[in-house]
Amino acid sequence: MGEGSFLILLDFLQRFGPDPVTRAVCRLAAQDEARHVAFGLAHLRRHAADDPTLLPRLALAMERRHAALAQTAGLNEAVFEALTILAAGGFTPTQIATGHARVMRLQADMDHARRSSLVRLGFAEDRAAALSGLHTRNFM
Repeated sequence: MGEGSFLILLDFLQRFGPDPVTRAVCRLAAQDEARHVAFGLAHLRRHAADDPTLLPRLALAMERRHAALAQTAGLNEAVFEALTILAAGGFTPTQIATGHARVMRLQADMDHARRSSLVRLGFAEDRAAALSGLHTRNFM
């Protein structure tokens, strides 16, 4: 889940990065990360098809991780503010409102990607939604 969320974050930073170098680095990192995500999902799908105990064990691992990191649930306020300003491209109230909307969209896109990945692995929609909500303050 974290790697897929990071991929969405890299795309966001590629679109709203403050300079060409940052945008290029994010584009290149996203290409590499996309390969990791695709390989990981394919690997898990293959093993889930062969081992009916895998998905419940993965869900348990996600729940345990969330329980251990419960204090980090949600998005860190400082990260939210930084992403808002970055996506705003300026400091006027209108720009900040635009940046805020873009960060809210980022979070929704990350949730959608996590849910989609979990469903592709074989989780039911409702279970995928619940597991997707177990992300940490650093988007992982």
